[in-house]
Amino acid sequence: MLIDSHCHLDDPKFAADLDAVLERAATAGVTHMLCIGTGDGPPELDRALRLAEKYPQIHATIGVHPHDAAKATAETIPHLRKLARHPKVVAIGEIGLDYHYDFSPRDTQRRVFIEQLELAAELGLPISIHTREAWDDTIGILKDHWRGEGIMHCFTGTPEQAREALDLNFHLAFGGVITFKTAESIREAAALTPDDRLLIETDAPYLAPIPWRGKRNEPSFITQTVLKLAEVNGTTPEHIATITSANFERLCLQPRNANRYTGVSDEN
Repeated sequence: MLIDSHCHLDDPKFAADLDAVLERAATAGVTHMLCIGTGDGPPELDRALRLAEKYPQIHATIGVHPHDAAKATAETIPHLRKLARHPKVVAIGEIGLDYHYDFSPRDTQRRVFIEQLELAAELGLPISIHTREAWDDTIGILKDHWRGEGIMHCFTGTPEQAREALDLNFHLAFGGVITFKTAESIREAAALTPDDRLLIETDAPYLAPIPWRGKRNEPSFITQTVLKLAEVNGTTPEHIATITSANFERLCLQPRNANRYTGVSDEN
């Protein structure tokens, strides 16, 4: 059993053959996929949720990607709050900061990031973090505004950064990049990640692992990441599959408590 903790199955690259992609995933042993619900940004934030409603093996996040932070309006957080009540929404994300592209002003990225951290805390949902060339600001905001659990999506940092994230109670999700020849520091980070904090992902259709690097990525390719993690950690692929699935289930698929939405009325 394998769980892809981060993929973008709502991407147009899957429009023509999604059913075949899901069949290949099932054949590879992928039982659940977390489809990231940022879409093209506000106001349409339910594209992944619509897929989750159609396919039982898909769950969804909702959130505003840092690229789209400038599109957020006064209606965005209330809209996310309503979407979060859906039983197949299991996390807020991917949220964070991206200083590589700067598609949204940095102060706007930070404000929208903090607003979504507050929403996730209110709803008792874990978060999925995107950070690119913004590590110090991302960690600083998390230290000031977050006390829950979450996922460092597509972790490609150093061992020192891995320890920082682990100290803040985050899971580290490793994807196809860990198979790249130049990814030695990422493999070192994976080797120091405790069994109970390890996750796997594809980020499909992006970042396909070797031997498909440069091709469209898809959930079935996650087996290559599992093989590399097993090699790095001196264990078996079966062990990696077991612990990463158990971690995801505990983090995102636990039954919702009756008080999960304490303080959130039906009118909000």
